[in-house]
Amino acid sequence: MVLVALRRHGDTAWSAAGRIQGRRDVPLSEEGRAALAAHALPSLCRSMRVVTSPLARCVETARLLGAHEAPSDARLVEMHWGDWEGRVLSELREELGVAMRENEARGWDFRPAKGETPREVWSRVRTWLAEVNEPTLAITHRGVIRAVLATAMGWDMRGAPPAKLDWHAVHLFHLAPDGTPKVHSLNVR
Repeated sequence: MVLVALRRHGDTAWSAAGRIQGRRDVPLSEEGRAALAAHALPSLCRSMRVVTSPLARCVETARLLGAHEAPSDARLVEMHWGDWEGRVLSELREELGVAMRENEARGWDFRPAKGETPREVWSRVRTWLAEVNEPTLAITHRGVIRAVLATAMGWDMRGAPPAKLDWHAVHLFHLAPDGTPKVHSLNVR
């Protein structure tokens, strides 16, 4: 089994404000850069091949963690939140009420207005995981990590996740030959 590590990009002004970033190419904030400069990857990840989402916040995170020439792969990009990018989730819940609760109750099939479902995220990420053939660290996004976690733990993406994730830590998964993930360890610093 191959080991893959997933790490979310550093903080941005939008993440600090609770704004949904999705595919918007929001750069790291100064605070995010400073936190990454003070962060070291876990020893298990230091010799891994590094791949990033093509969004600038991931590419810069990789550089700040020492992977200056990491290739990017579009399959690692964040979930597309469509019309909701730039919005705050709590405000959407208040504004949309019952319709939002019903949408969120769809789990894997939750769809933001003109956006992508977690199932669609998993569909593209699964093809990338099936190609990973050496220990790899992916600098990616919350939506990608949640889709991998849901698959690995059999979570239907309804209600609270089965594990609380530290978004500044690394999450490690063993991959079966077809790319199916199994949790190795979560929240590794």
